[in-house]
Amino acid sequence: MDLDRPQTGDDAVTSSEVTYDDVASVPMSNDGQSSNETPSGGPSIDPATIEGDGAGCHAGKDELKRAAEAAGKSDILAQYAEDYPTGPHDQPQSMCPAFGSLRVGLRMRRTATILSGSACCVYGLTFTSHFYGAKRTVGYVPFNSETLVTGKLFEDIRDAVYKLADPEKYDAVVITNLCVPTASGVPLRLLPKEINGVRIIGIDVPGFGVPTHAEAKDVLAGAMLHYARTEAELGPVAAPAQPRSDKPTVTFVGEMFPADPVGIGQLLAPMGLAAGPVVPTREWRELYAALDCTAVAAIHPFYTASFREFQAAGRPIVGSAPVGYDGTAAWLDAIGNACGVSQADIDAAKDAALPAIKGALSATPIDGRITLSGYEGSELLVARLLVESGADVRYVGTACPRTAWSDPDREWLESKGIHVQYRASLEQDLAAFEEFEPDLAIGTTPVVQKAKESGTPGLYFTNLISARPLMGPAGAGSLAQVINGALANQERFDSMRAFFEGVGEGHTAGVWEDTPKAPPAPKKRRKDKGQVVQGSTAEAGV
Repeated sequence: MDLDRPQTGDDAVTSSEVTYDDVASVPMSNDGQSSNETPSGGPSIDPATIEGDGAGCHAGKDELKRAAEAAGKSDILAQYAEDYPTGPHDQPQSMCPAFGSLRVGLRMRRTATILSGSACCVYGLTFTSHFYGAKRTVGYVPFNSETLVTGKLFEDIRDAVYKLADPEKYDAVVITNLCVPTASGVPLRLLPKEINGVRIIGIDVPGFGVPTHAEAKDVLAGAMLHYARTEAELGPVAAPAQPRSDKPTVTFVGEMFPADPVGIGQLLAPMGLAAGPVVPTREWRELYAALDCTAVAAIHPFYTASFREFQAAGRPIVGSAPVGYDGTAAWLDAIGNACGVSQADIDAAKDAALPAIKGALSATPIDGRITLSGYEGSELLVARLLVESGADVRYVGTACPRTAWSDPDREWLESKGIHVQYRASLEQDLAAFEEFEPDLAIGTTPVVQKAKESGTPGLYFTNLISARPLMGPAGAGSLAQVINGALANQERFDSMRAFFEGVGEGHTAGVWEDTPKAPPAPKKRRKDKGQVVQGSTAEAGV
């Protein structure tokens, strides 16, 4: 058969391939090259890494991981496995991890963001990011089997970076490899570190290497901190836009409600300390100020790569956060000691804050049994606040891993008899709901759906719980209104469940023109005589 011309007629029938036009016969720039040859300037890619559907999207996690290791990404995957351990099972069910790093980049001023991945993945990520309020363009470098195999994708990425690197517009350009480019070994490390004064940050965020979107935030935050720390070690750097405090500062790690850093700053003031930047930061120059702190508060304890950079800069890290009465007292002690504050000043800070917290907790009690789960990383903090508000919390599940910086919260919760589940799966969250029969289920969308189907009030953790102040006196009473409001809805759920009982489930699900009827009972055969019986008679006679 002549492969240089389109297949038509008998040829097409013989090959069992249907062709509609002559597009396949258009000559390519690399015609005559073998599939593993590379045009000048591009890195060599092993074609075996993209076998299958041409893009490798559906090759499966194990195959993509094997391909990435074979393509030279084993060191990156090994670091991710150390920083973000999965066990005891594979990884929690969550959204695409790359959403986390994408969100961090889109929230930073003067930062351009580019994705390299399958079109369906990029569409989903951009849709989700704009759904959550992103107002910046997401760059996209498309690819196909041709550009992956020949290394042309790397050249396209490099061209895109050069076009975007305008110092009048950007301080940094972030380029992210998604699953397929990572598995294919696209080497972002070969990109220039800087173009025209614009920093170039290349990261790999594959779903088969980074377990959750929360930890993907740390991938980018850690990469930026590493770059900024290297800059600071080499010489003077730009001062932050906001005036620096003349007091020693505490840097906060983990996304928080905007009012929380202000509230924590008020807690720190009696000790002669000030609130520093929040990592992930909102602009590049804040990274320098974040590194130039006296201590680091690990508000979210899973930022392992970021903590590594702070430790390299010689900064002590303190776990937990000032939530509730016990949590605030312990946190002020730990921060004060880490910053060399006298015990008298620490006690003064506690005397100024703790009575107000105690009053807020007693004024807004919560009475009800609650199970709680989520994937933001603040689940243990929220649970502590609920317990001190009077709630009967039985189970706390988080998609994030256990780290040394979450131990204070875990130990406090376990001392109250509460089960804490790291790397919680949906099945574990649902099993906790079935076992403890809570009055309110706080969790992810499928957990809330299960609760409401069962006639139990439910609240979505991300939008309704974590998007509230949690720290200090302001946080002490912040949850009571929404929690008590949900608990008060039980009577409404009972009424709705009674009204719709038997509708919309089982044989009554779907759209019907006539009144649906239950299917007949299954037929069973009596083993002794071979007689076919039906319904309840069958149950009695078999």
